[in-house]
Amino acid sequence: MSTKSFGSAVILCFGLSVLTTSLSGQPVQAELLGHWEKSGLVGSSFYNNTYNEVWGLAYGGREYGIIGSTAGTHFIDITDPTQPEEVAFVAGALQGGNVVHRDFHNYGCYLYAVCDEGASTLQIIDFSTLPDSVSVVYDSNELIRRSHNIFIDTLRAKLYCLVVANAAQGYHAMRVYDLADPLNPTFIGAYNKFGNITASQVHDAYVEDGIAYLNCGPHGLAIVDFTDPANPVTLGTLTDYPFKGYNHSGWLAADRTHYIMSDEDHGFEMKMLDVSDPSDIQVVKTFNAGSESSMSIPHNQIIACNFLYVSYYYDGLQVYDISDPESPVRVMYYPTSQRPYSNSYEGAWGVYPFLPSGNVLVSDMQRGLFIIRGPGDDCPAREASIVDCNQISGVGAADVAPLPVVYPVPARSGGQVYITGWKGQQKVNAVIADVQGRHWGRFELTGSGESLRLDLPGGLPAGVYFLELTDGKNRWVDKLIIQ
Repeated sequence: MSTKSFGSAVILCFGLSVLTTSLSGQPVQAELLGHWEKSGLVGSSFYNNTYNEVWGLAYGGREYGIIGSTAGTHFIDITDPTQPEEVAFVAGALQGGNVVHRDFHNYGCYLYAVCDEGASTLQIIDFSTLPDSVSVVYDSNELIRRSHNIFIDTLRAKLYCLVVANAAQGYHAMRVYDLADPLNPTFIGAYNKFGNITASQVHDAYVEDGIAYLNCGPHGLAIVDFTDPANPVTLGTLTDYPFKGYNHSGWLAADRTHYIMSDEDHGFEMKMLDVSDPSDIQVVKTFNAGSESSMSIPHNQIIACNFLYVSYYYDGLQVYDISDPESPVRVMYYPTSQRPYSNSYEGAWGVYPFLPSGNVLVSDMQRGLFIIRGPGDDCPAREASIVDCNQISGVGAADVAPLPVVYPVPARSGGQVYITGWKGQQKVNAVIADVQGRHWGRFELTGSGESLRLDLPGGLPAGVYFLELTDGKNRWVDKLIIQ
């Protein structure tokens, strides 16, 4: 089934969790603000699901829910959540009972839409003219005929396509495309070998600034550095863990040291991982939706600051306070479905918690779009999600300034790293910090032109660090991997 994702900016979340539980300490049922579904749409012949993935947009002072159906992509104005209104619709290349999966992700004012069945296409939809209309600016099966899921690393303008195929290249577990020209994606490479994992499929991914967390179905989890997509570096894998089944999807926590993933198997619990050392991934907690049914099954999860939001199929929306990531507490739920548990897939499919209003969107496979009042926390990630069409040029690769590049990857303690493509001043200071925020030194870089050199201190333990460069005017942060 499908999963989704939000952008990849690193956001540090502060503030207290506001919601709570009742005086008895039990999770509370959330408030339903609005509901949308459309008559006349057919269900799939596989799971009788009319609807699939959900996505959200905050644009032009209004909020929109996007939901896929067997017919196509629906744009719903939810600025007033009690009066949701469909304002635009894009028909899918394939429609009807053969459709099960659609998936979405936006890059600036372009929505990328794929389908995983039949004679489908990649559609790029320009929504800059909302609320009046949207326009399809790309619709072709040349690059993608089918794809199960997609994720866009917005910091590096890369489109990750999972379980993907087209006529010319056939099938691949995963492909990556360059979005330097957003309307003309360029193929970079296809991948299925990650350390000790040879993946027949990469079901889903979470990618942030070149670091990809790959959910490889029956093969487990891989963490891979795609900073240089031509030479990806596997940082670690996890192939044996409690409740191992079909490794479906996951999301990186705000502290950047924990990752939550689920295996899409009935009765299996979600896993909280410590990924502070990708070469030694640890499962620190397993947890569930509190159901007594052996048919309970998690689907998609997204983290916004201190809360984890899960579309949990038959158990609807489930929300967990993860301010202490290793002790998640279930605090809120909403039952989108009244269907009895069975050995199938029904109920809540997708979730989106990044609207500035704090309202949470949930798609139900049979019942459509639910707008639910969120926990009321102060989460900066929601303001950061407001779409600015000028974030990307949309003109061509020549108009997109390339990011600096750090090499070699990985580096060695006591060695040198080089930064090419620096466009700022020549006097540059650097700070190295680990994922816990501890500083490992401040340095002045040497070099000339766009090339800089950093002499690394000795004694740096192997792991992932952050390298921050400043010149009094510009600031840039990238990963630094020590082997």
